[in-house]
Amino acid sequence: MSNTALQALTAAVSRVLRPLIRILLRHGVSYNTFADIAKSLYVDVAMDEFGIKGRKPSVSRTSIITGLTRKEVMRVRQNPKPEDRAVTEQYNRAARVISAWLRDATFLTDDGQPQVLALEGNEPTFATLVRRHSGDMPTRAILDELLRVGAVVRDENDCIHLVSHAYIPRSSETDKLNILGTDVGYLINTIDHNLQHGQEVPRFQRKVAYDNLPDEALPAFRTLTAEQAQVLLEHLDKWLSQHDRDSHPSATGTGRNRAGVGIYYFEEPYREED
Repeated sequence: MSNTALQALTAAVSRVLRPLIRILLRHGVSYNTFADIAKSLYVDVAMDEFGIKGRKPSVSRTSIITGLTRKEVMRVRQNPKPEDRAVTEQYNRAARVISAWLRDATFLTDDGQPQVLALEGNEPTFATLVRRHSGDMPTRAILDELLRVGAVVRDENDCIHLVSHAYIPRSSETDKLNILGTDVGYLINTIDHNLQHGQEVPRFQRKVAYDNLPDEALPAFRTLTAEQAQVLLEHLDKWLSQHDRDSHPSATGTGRNRAGVGIYYFEEPYREED
């Protein structure tokens, strides 16, 4: 790597890590703990993605690539890995139920709005919605989760009302931190792909930003962004659902892939060093 490229990469990593370190310090995560996490991931990525084709990943090669001793590589490999698969699956299935409630004609009114659904009884019901669109998750588990995050309310007649068009955990800090790992990971993977293959197969990556906006303009822009972004996401969701074999079992094709689009809003005071 050239010195210029190294300087650019160092500056980029500093920008990425600054807000992350702010979160870590706010939650009492020390540098030593962060260093252990980074060390473990260096070993995992080197083993999984930087081996020599046709050869089994080796401790010696991982040691050379990462700069860690062979002893340290072996120690790291023996440590248990954090597992968030269950949390991610819960997030995906709860979001899938809300999405289906907004697009599946069975659960919509004549004017295209999500119906108020009885928990059980005369169709369509909330239980039917969950069975059809959440895989094998129990109805009660999905209902409890959507109630917990404020996406639905349950009235005195045991009917369920959708009050949010998105699954956005509001009450649990743990849930929000899990979203941090998922969403930021997707964004960085897209940037990495564009750095390596952007000329041949670019992935969409754009932003719009200005740096001399008055305070008074921000509330209106927040509202405009939320409204238009939600409309776009619901439109893309309808398209994707027709090609997803869990949501649309008659969809055909080979392989299994994850694809989507993420939109986020940002604002901060302008600083000269930026």
